[in-house]
Amino acid sequence: MYKLAVFDFDSTLMDGETLEFIADEIGIRQEISAITTKAMNGEIDFFESLIERVSFLKGLSETKIDEICKNLPLMQGAKETVKELQKAGIKVICFSGGFKNALIPAKEYLGLNGEFSNILHAKNGVLTGMVGGEMMFSESKGDMLLKLQSILKIFPEETIVVGDGANDISMFHHARERIAFCAKDILKAKASIIIEEKDLTKILEKITL
Repeated sequence: MYKLAVFDFDSTLMDGETLEFIADEIGIRQEISAITTKAMNGEIDFFESLIERVSFLKGLSETKIDEICKNLPLMQGAKETVKELQKAGIKVICFSGGFKNALIPAKEYLGLNGEFSNILHAKNGVLTGMVGGEMMFSESKGDMLLKLQSILKIFPEETIVVGDGANDISMFHHARERIAFCAKDILKAKASIIIEEKDLTKILEKITL
């Protein structure tokens, strides 16, 4: 029935927000968290929120960022859920407005079929406070999903998407199963399935593979 499953990363495959874990290390969690919350609630533009949050990271060591990102806590049931979906012949991809520093280690550990995310710009091993990449805008996930479906010849009816915030809405438009996982109200309103427990294996109870 399904051929493609696309997961968000922060607060979906991973238990928390990458930028907030980084912010904890440099003592600016309150500032970063406030912007993140507004962005996930759809109160401010995602692109603008991303640019503003990343600007706080200027001057940090790229090595330190990599170290933090390699140790981010995955969501309960993440590995089991990915494996079960893949056993059913489903390709599992992650779309993230976060960064490859975190996505590449997670992709390898979870055995994901692919990831699309952003890159923290660095010069001589030091972050410049700038960012670029594949997931910069509120519509980026939806646009990328359409491209993937076209390349893989997969229809929306064969697609599952899972997310928690406003920047996941665009991909919800192009999938049969739209799962709001411990999500903001703005995303729940667009969902076909709502899961309130922090356990990704609950997805397997809600869909027929």
